[in-house]
Amino acid sequence: MFGLGLPEIGIIAVVALLIFGPKKIPEMGRAMGKTIRGFKAEMNSESESEVDFTSEANPSDSPKS
Repeated sequence: MFGLGLPEIGIIAVVALLIFGPKKIPEMGRAMGKTIRGFKAEMNSESESEVDFTSEANPSDSPKS
């Protein structure tokens, strides 16, 4: 993970705790989780819409009469 080991992650966590305080850290985690979830949902819906467009745009797949 970006070349960060356990000691580096621990130092970052301690610094974040000192800067933001123990009450703000869970709120920030929840906000970050919601943002990531929303981003993933948008990426999945975008992928599904691309599949729909490609199946409509390719007439060779449809049966000929």
